[in-house]
Amino acid sequence: MPVPFLDLKAQYLGIKPEIDAAIQGILDRTEFVTGPTVRAFEEAFAAAHGARFCATCNSGTAALHLMLWGLDIGSGDEVITAANTFMATAGGIKLAGASPRLADVRATDFNLDPHLVEAAITPRTKALLPVHLYGQLADMEPLAALAEKHGLLLLEDAAQAHLATLGGHCAGHWGRAAAFSFYPGKNLGAYGEGGAVLTNDEALYRRICRLRDHGMPAKYHHAEWGHNYRLEGLQGAVLGVKLPHLPAWTAARRQVAQWYGEELAGLPGILCPQELAGREHVYHLFVIRVTPESGTTRDALMARLQEAGIATGLHYPLPIHLQEAARDLGYARGDFPHTEVLAGEILSLPMYAELTREQVAEVGRRVRGACSPTVA
Repeated sequence: MPVPFLDLKAQYLGIKPEIDAAIQGILDRTEFVTGPTVRAFEEAFAAAHGARFCATCNSGTAALHLMLWGLDIGSGDEVITAANTFMATAGGIKLAGASPRLADVRATDFNLDPHLVEAAITPRTKALLPVHLYGQLADMEPLAALAEKHGLLLLEDAAQAHLATLGGHCAGHWGRAAAFSFYPGKNLGAYGEGGAVLTNDEALYRRICRLRDHGMPAKYHHAEWGHNYRLEGLQGAVLGVKLPHLPAWTAARRQVAQWYGEELAGLPGILCPQELAGREHVYHLFVIRVTPESGTTRDALMARLQEAGIATGLHYPLPIHLQEAARDLGYARGDFPHTEVLAGEILSLPMYAELTREQVAEVGRRVRGACSPTVA
């Protein structure tokens, strides 16, 4: 039984009449860039996360850049983030003119280890930027304490954490601001690119709104140099349709994760994601670890699953500090041992709200067979 890694068509077919009507409305109104539909989505997305303000933009990378830019983080500043994130996190820091300073992560939840973050702080450090990787919030309480202790800004890369919670609070609650992505494969995805910054800081919100629109507080009045980071009306319409469905889709992802846990329970060397206390993981990705105790390797398991028609992914196979583009950061192999071990062991299994119990059982059967044929 083939199992795709992601099935966006299944999601579309489930909401097709709503999507088609919303897109037709944009065409009828020729509301192509920002506009009332985008503003309505901004208000609803902020409310869903318990935030006061939402400023949309045209990608998650733009959201990261705007968040840092709006806070005057730039040349000479350092921002500490995780070594195992997607390149856009470090890229957003670079776009702002600052320097990414990396820290290692915990193998339990793949997120920043607060103890190692403190060791990375220097006199140039301006902000901490934890990443809520794979859909589970980082350990924000000790990170917030660190930020306060050292007089640093606390920000959030929440690109994979729509509606994820810690202590009942959504992503975006803990930092001065949080950047989200609406890339199509995200839990809340546009039909193209999109992003947003959530904040409770009205002055920061208004500045980001200016910066995303050529520095304009009013049309043709440029208060400062800005950029064109506006969200298209069509994407606002799609996101506005999808947002009310997000809680149900999140619950379905959590059910799929539970099924995976049942299928892979007790299998030596196959470590499933851990949902830490007080958190609600939204499982943007379901990432297992394939350790030597499994009797196979991550790459061999990936190949076996591919042969069976089961698509998988790697998030992410090459850490930031080992990327060619990051050579100027001055890091070397061995600097972040947990990140490097994880990069060789992680494997993302199919994960989307429409996955069936039978599909998950098929994935589980194939994993068990590849690792230990005697228990397949």
